[in-house]
Amino acid sequence: MNIVVLDGYTVNPGDLSWDTLEELGDCRIYDRTPAEKIHDRSKDAEIILTNKTPLTADTISQLTSLKYIGLLSTGYDVVNVEEAKKYHIIVTNIPAYGTLSVAQMVFAHILNLTQAVGLHAESVKKGVWPGSSDFCYWLTPLIELKDRTLGVVGYGKIGREITKIALAFGMKILAYDPISKEDENVVFTDVQTVLKKSDFISLHCPLTPETNRFINKDKINLMKKTAFLINTSRGAVIDENDLAEALNQGKIAGAGLDVLSKEPPESDHPLLQAKNCFITPHIAWATLAARERLLKQTVENIKAFLAGNPVNVIT
Repeated sequence: MNIVVLDGYTVNPGDLSWDTLEELGDCRIYDRTPAEKIHDRSKDAEIILTNKTPLTADTISQLTSLKYIGLLSTGYDVVNVEEAKKYHIIVTNIPAYGTLSVAQMVFAHILNLTQAVGLHAESVKKGVWPGSSDFCYWLTPLIELKDRTLGVVGYGKIGREITKIALAFGMKILAYDPISKEDENVVFTDVQTVLKKSDFISLHCPLTPETNRFINKDKINLMKKTAFLINTSRGAVIDENDLAEALNQGKIAGAGLDVLSKEPPESDHPLLQAKNCFITPHIAWATLAARERLLKQTVENIKAFLAGNPVNVIT
């Protein structure tokens, strides 16, 4: 089998081994593949692995040897799955590998917004504490999580994992999900109620036509002025201009985002300078442990496909 990895650097910048993948066939691994080189590098591939390098309908239609596309991710919006289906190309993803790491990042953002550890630590380095006339000081309001309400929008595996963490902090949980309705520790309700009553809102919905700009001006206006918005799902589920405006006008208290609609963003992206908006560069999934699980499952997915029993199939 001719296997091509289009953008291996993101998953494996050098701290993992490709050996188990290379055992499966003739394997060519590229750190990054610019758009103009996708076809040339993939033209003889029977198996393509991609993390964020797009495989459009036009590209897929020209790859006559292609039998399998493996996403090095859970999300699959970079692949035109309908075009792949037309050519009977199997498309798989890697579900749940990053659940624990993403849940951890959700609370990293929540704790940053409530405790501002980095801000205070930096102020100490700058000499604020040695020069203080008081034995302690704080630069922002400090917020205790006990009895605060966490609103979870999209109650899948990650939603359930962050609920466990929230309960350990003594938080109350509201959730909205069109399918999942069962958890004795959670009150399931409509999305409007989640937005109105929650102190923290964490988004865990896939990017679909229905969820594109799901959080917009109208929904933000339902939120408390003291509420914080966390997004570790997909950037485009938020209307980013509306969120920037709301933050700058003090309509909500702050936001912690690990994703944006375009990555990397343009330097003039409205959220980069928005008030009390903290953005991390899409790293919630990227712990070493999570990437080890991802690579292991990638190999298992291909083995299952080669054995005639594909798993984790999108189409």
